[in-house]
Amino acid sequence: MSTLELHVDIDVPIDTAWEKIHQVENYPRFVQGVRGARTEAGGRAHLEVEAKGGARAVEAEVSDRGERVMEWLSVGAPELTGSFSLEPIDQNHTRIQARLEYDPDTVRDAFGGPRGFAQTNAIERLVRGDLEHFKEYVERR
Repeated sequence: MSTLELHVDIDVPIDTAWEKIHQVENYPRFVQGVRGARTEAGGRAHLEVEAKGGARAVEAEVSDRGERVMEWLSVGAPELTGSFSLEPIDQNHTRIQARLEYDPDTVRDAFGGPRGFAQTNAIERLVRGDLEHFKEYVERR
């Protein structure tokens, strides 16, 4: 398993960021490759993602852990685990950290993409881009 941790500082209060990260239905606005998303009963999220030129459904269990930590775990393949941790910088600024645990080969098999080290770099660029898009999305509102 590989672990990726990245963060971005955003110019909104922590309560605003916390509310927005929980609005799964808006993920297509800032998560690349997500075509549709919705919350479901029992703390689950359903995502329609682009995969190998088509669409693939991904189900995840989502839960809040501790102070301002949202964790998720994919249900079925590919096995992905992650979290979003929010920390106040000051009254009007928040740091959001994304943590992702994954197997690069499994991700490649499920969604396509390059092999080996190039896959790891592609995932890092994707997550970094998604954090930047989240920042833009939240700050516009």
